[in-house]
Amino acid sequence: MAARTASIRVDESTLDRVDRLAEAMDRSRSWVVAKAIEQYLDHEEWFVRSVEEGITAADRGDLHPHNAVIAELRRKLADSGS
Repeated sequence: MAARTASIRVDESTLDRVDRLAEAMDRSRSWVVAKAIEQYLDHEEWFVRSVEEGITAADRGDLHPHNAVIAELRRKLADSGS
């Protein structure tokens, strides 16, 4: 895929952090910023998908009572402590 140029504005301390990381990794500033954007987008897309799946499940009535969830969590915590 061909790379395209995009301009962003960040404060000086953020740019300094990017530059320090790029130097430590022996990578370019562009590479570090591109990787950061990719990771951010991966996470946010996952989060949006998860919320949408939850809403769809709730709309279907596929819900779990709060008390049942807490009881299961307590059981798992107790089992892991043994």
